[in-house]
Amino acid sequence: EKRYAPGLRAINLDDGDKLIGTIITNGNDEVCLASKSGKAIRFKETDARPMGRSTRGVKGMNISKEDKVISLIKVNPESYLLTLSENGYGKRTNISEFSGQKRGGKGVIALNTSQRNGKMVAAVQVLDGDEVMLIGNRGTMIRTKVDQISIIGRNTQGVRVVATRDGESLVDAVGFKES
Repeated sequence: EKRYAPGLRAINLDDGDKLIGTIITNGNDEVCLASKSGKAIRFKETDARPMGRSTRGVKGMNISKEDKVISLIKVNPESYLLTLSENGYGKRTNISEFSGQKRGGKGVIALNTSQRNGKMVAAVQVLDGDEVMLIGNRGTMIRTKVDQISIIGRNTQGVRVVATRDGESLVDAVGFKES
């Protein structure tokens, strides 16, 4: 029986914390974090100083105890931020509308959360011609072209992207290049 090494610890997490993503950067990239409350923050990776493996890291976004960071993106300045809510609403917003801030701030509104929208469940970087897979809490998956989703400014609620049935909600989305 072959045994595998347990691996190396990449980061120390506090109780209740969860790793949401990793990205490879070149040392001078910008990153964007987004939260369930509909906020996003864009900052230079150089604002997060290099640290050893077994450390907690630094605060990227200041959120309330009830909020959660749901997305980590390496910013492409030519892209859109596709934001989607649990009740099936969403929009594309030009990434340039998210001006750079210092890390650790509260961010700016990326998608208005409301009774109609519910919480934000996904923030995905997309380009014209990409597609997105929308994932529901009952295992429903819908594939659509991002070009069919309206381009709207930051501080808005978005438009209906997918109709959800009673008890059904969006839980995530994954963007990909058209095959």
